[in-house]
Amino acid sequence: CRLKTPKGEATRPTADRIKESLFNILGRRVEAAHVLDLFAGTGALGLEALSRGAASALFVDERTAALIEENAVKTRLLGHAEIVRTDVLRVLTQLGKQGRSFDLIFCDPPYRRGLWEKALSSVDREGLLAPDGCMIVEHGAGEETLPALENLRCVREESYGKTTRLRFFCVAAEERGGES
Repeated sequence: CRLKTPKGEATRPTADRIKESLFNILGRRVEAAHVLDLFAGTGALGLEALSRGAASALFVDERTAALIEENAVKTRLLGHAEIVRTDVLRVLTQLGKQGRSFDLIFCDPPYRRGLWEKALSSVDREGLLAPDGCMIVEHGAGEETLPALENLRCVREESYGKTTRLRFFCVAAEERGGES
């Protein structure tokens, strides 16, 4: 079903072809996963994960919480959704203090504001990604500089046209107990 989107340019939903490609790459990883959808916007990524068998999704967005709830109701997935209306960077610290971790983390902030780098650094510092988890960051094609990371490493990059890149991060093997 078609998700409701906000008016204006402040929220830029992930293009359908990018979303399809992303979920093809993730494959069965989505099944029974605990998902964190940061800068969730319409909730499209987390709701897609739920529709593909994820166990739960925590949606975080300061401006669009009501819209996410509306879309979760429309897709009949509200029962598996937790929606938080707050600043993403603040909630990451709180989640870390609560000892929470996630199998899949989607991070799709507005481009060219330094937000994906800050969110990635926080996820790394707070240990929010489960040992076999994957964090997917969507950012502008010109945003190349990775922040210094202690626990996460980039394992895959995909480019879509001239505007969009996806980067996939996993917990570094030495942080999982030395497996290769």
